[in-house]
Amino acid sequence: MRQQFLPISKTDMEQRGWEQLDFIIISGDAYVDHPSFGVAIIGRLLESKGYRVGIISQPDWKDTQDFKRLGKPKLGFFISAGNIDSMVNHYTVAKKLRRKDAYSPGGKMGMRPDRASIVYSQKAREAYKKVPIILGGLEASLRRLSHYDYWENRVRRSILLDSRADLLVYGMGEKQVVEIAEALDSGLSISDLTFIKGTVYKCKDVDHVYQGELLPSFDEIIQSKETFAKSFMKQYTNTDPFNAVPLIEPYRHSNYVVQNPPPEPHTTRELDAIYLMPFTKNYHPIYEQMGGVPAIKEIKHSLVSSRGCFGGCSFCALHFHQGRIVQSRSTESILEEAQEMVQDPEFKGYIHDVGGPTANFRQKACQKQLKHGVCQDKNCLAPKPCSNLEVNHQDYLKLLRKLRNMEGVKKVFIRSGIRFDYLLYDDDDSFFEELCRHHVSGQLKVAPEHVSNRVLKKMNKPPHKVYEKFKNKYHAINEKFGMEQYLVPYFISSHPGSDLHDAIKLAEYVRDIGYNPQQVQDFYPTPGTLATCMYYTELDPRTMEPIYVAKSPHEKAMQRALIQYKNPKNYHLVYQALKQAGREDLIGYHDKALIKPKKKPNRASTKRENKKKNKRKQKG
Repeated sequence: MRQQFLPISKTDMEQRGWEQLDFIIISGDAYVDHPSFGVAIIGRLLESKGYRVGIISQPDWKDTQDFKRLGKPKLGFFISAGNIDSMVNHYTVAKKLRRKDAYSPGGKMGMRPDRASIVYSQKAREAYKKVPIILGGLEASLRRLSHYDYWENRVRRSILLDSRADLLVYGMGEKQVVEIAEALDSGLSISDLTFIKGTVYKCKDVDHVYQGELLPSFDEIIQSKETFAKSFMKQYTNTDPFNAVPLIEPYRHSNYVVQNPPPEPHTTRELDAIYLMPFTKNYHPIYEQMGGVPAIKEIKHSLVSSRGCFGGCSFCALHFHQGRIVQSRSTESILEEAQEMVQDPEFKGYIHDVGGPTANFRQKACQKQLKHGVCQDKNCLAPKPCSNLEVNHQDYLKLLRKLRNMEGVKKVFIRSGIRFDYLLYDDDDSFFEELCRHHVSGQLKVAPEHVSNRVLKKMNKPPHKVYEKFKNKYHAINEKFGMEQYLVPYFISSHPGSDLHDAIKLAEYVRDIGYNPQQVQDFYPTPGTLATCMYYTELDPRTMEPIYVAKSPHEKAMQRALIQYKNPKNYHLVYQALKQAGREDLIGYHDKALIKPKKKPNRASTKRENKKKNKRKQKG
């Protein structure tokens, strides 16, 4: 029997004999029933617990009509902006509107509003005033307490208050959602749900909060960047389920927002059960005539093997959302899903990815984490590996061997990112060698991010020499097996701590290795990251020391242009940057020059230009 999608209309409900749903999930993404989509996981999970669940995807937010499409839910609304932040989805770092939305049918833009979590929640409240509303997903998770908003260039209060929702789920959410559903189904009021780990709620007093830590008030935070940095650091070091405490953020008129500690990590058995639920692994048929949903392309024939990341990069929100404790699926579970994938008529023999936030993290960083959680004041990998770090790729290697030897599988790729320093620290080269021989398609993408050690330290990445050592070993292994494969390094421009001199240093490195990067990520200050706190406060919250931040659009454009100095469109920006930094030595015809000198206009061109100017004056 073909697996059904969850109901999206009254007709779907009638076919199931349902008059009313227990829960309605509202999402900013098109409805894709695949475990890479959070809404699909939550919907299937509630369904597996016996609840009647429906989906309203990308509703028209101009009025409340679309929010009433499935009627009034018996127990509540779960609301998510979608797989990625709606503002990031809509705008580039230059705050220009993007042209395509991979999570909408046909890649069409404009299918969701800005700040979708807030808009959807408010409209659901208008539609049914007394129905409980629970926010979830990445957008809400990273805005659970006061946060810097790059698009408005100000600190905003908890999204729970702006949205008028009753409760907020942060992190991946499965455990919280089930507990919330069972509590509401038992007759408890949504206002009584102050005890669920991994949730945030609002209240009038905090006498009931056990061992809570009082953060600075919202008014104090918006008045002082130093206070904001200190408050953020308390939040940032309070994400571990073994040692976290409730955080209390006061607002005016005796209002409080309380963040409960996160839930315990999933066991392997629990994670297996989630990913083996009966997903259709496709977008809803209603999108077929619209061109489908582009986001399915890369993930349909990919396998999630783990969650969590102990990499700790300053510019990444994984620490704040999924946590630092790695949770892995069993080899048997992944093989079972792969076997199902092979039977798909669209499968051509290529598994696009086997990984997670970091592909080669398949185990916890150390045994200590199992009992005591992660260290609050130490990092696992940077600037150097912790003495307790356990580096082992054998479990991942066995999994990959079984997958590539499976009948019907031609090639297994790894595209979700390899942590190169962790790989380098492994004394056993067997995984590194098999990675090069079997899981790279001509080029391996890695993320050294920068070459300036000063900037790398702010990024919480290893010194540049570590990447150089990895690069040399990668080429040596390929040479050993007679393979010609390349490294494609990713770099970030204008990260906090990087000035024009650092950007020029990176440009010189790109020149020296003969690389012409097609993609450069200009640092994007999104909520929940250490680097965003640095960007806003111009302080390193770990030390409270001042830090240089490129904030003007022009300087950010110069830093980005320097990395792509070969692009003729970037000539004037690169020229300005080199002049401003006093590095005219890089302007010339010699082999170390980044650009050539400006051409002196000849007399004929000067006359033509003067004539044009005179004509413009006469017209004016």
